[in-house]
Amino acid sequence: MYAVLCLLGMDLVIATVVSLVGGVLIARQTPAEFGALLGESMGDLVTTIGVIIMLGAGVGEVLRVTGVAHTIVHWVLRVAGQRSQRAVLLGVMLSCLVLVTSLGTLAGALAISAPILLPVAARVGFTRAATAAMMFVGGCAGLALAPFAGSNVAIMEAADVGYLTYLQYGAAPIAVLSLLVAMVVVPWIQRRSARTGDFYSDADLETEEAEVPAGAGRATAVFLVLLVATVGYATVTAAGTSFPLLALPLLGIATGVAARLPATDIARHLYRGAARLVSIFLLFWLLAALFLVIDGLKPYDVVLEIFGPQLQSSSGVGFAVAIALLGWVGVPGATAAQVVLLDQVFGDLATTVGLSSGAWVIVMLWASKADTYGPFPNANMVGAMGLARSTNLRSLLLTGWLVLIPASLMYVGILAVLS
Repeated sequence: MYAVLCLLGMDLVIATVVSLVGGVLIARQTPAEFGALLGESMGDLVTTIGVIIMLGAGVGEVLRVTGVAHTIVHWVLRVAGQRSQRAVLLGVMLSCLVLVTSLGTLAGALAISAPILLPVAARVGFTRAATAAMMFVGGCAGLALAPFAGSNVAIMEAADVGYLTYLQYGAAPIAVLSLLVAMVVVPWIQRRSARTGDFYSDADLETEEAEVPAGAGRATAVFLVLLVATVGYATVTAAGTSFPLLALPLLGIATGVAARLPATDIARHLYRGAARLVSIFLLFWLLAALFLVIDGLKPYDVVLEIFGPQLQSSSGVGFAVAIALLGWVGVPGATAAQVVLLDQVFGDLATTVGLSSGAWVIVMLWASKADTYGPFPNANMVGAMGLARSTNLRSLLLTGWLVLIPASLMYVGILAVLS
């Protein structure tokens, strides 16, 4: 029922409430038991990930206000250069990658970087469609790399691995492949769209200079150093899912202090950023309760009883591909919760068929990230297209497919080696 409601376009929170109430009625729980269930779900891993996503949005607001986000983009563009189309192509993708990795959100990071990147791309003759493609690919690569993104935290928890192992088997291959493919695909889109006159207008070349605070450079350095330090600490100490609950506020506060913001301003910006994603927190809290109801009803036990022997007797690669494809058709907007559910249902079976933790990282990564690249349009595609002021959805879909196909083959090859 939940999947049907989401496919019909119902708001995710409302669809979750309807499904949760339906599950409670099927389980014949009393109001007291329902209340206890909601209380128990507050401490669940899924709810924790929802809080992490909210905190990430709060840190993102601090980075925007202090000028850190703009400074990161300018630094990357300066290193990559702006004299040729190839240099700008690489610079735009790396700017989006670094900013999305830092913020842990695709839409927010691209919204911050777009006003800086569009005039740069327009000056060297890039079309709107080509600019949308490079922003989309760079942003998606950064989302895979983001150490404190909710879905990535869920993947590391599910596979019981640290950030470096997650990078080695899952995120780094797709990030590198995406950039390499884009270096070929974007020039091709550029040639096709240039024939239709899809260039930016003179108005697009006019940059609205945002007033960057004087301490932005210092705040950026503090943020980047502390980000590396927290990720390094989490890797060395094998800190669990709860570590971002401390690391993210620490990053926001330290950045604000480095920018010499008053304590009240730092708190206000953290609150304001987090408040924008209260609906996400509610969604994940309700999903946690829904998963507890599902766990009590045990519908997946029937599925495993029917298909378990076939899955158990299949090869490791076959099992991994089957679960990855199952996740591919999941519900957009709740990928972290989807990772948790897939691990709860199939995690033990994955161990039985001999999948290593590295292989499980790949399965969970593909289950949560593949639908970003296709085969159908999605919010991330439309967001990147809109921010680049493009209307050429076909080109962006082709870009996603041309990353998706070689990435699928690459991960199947890696799984074959690991299995």
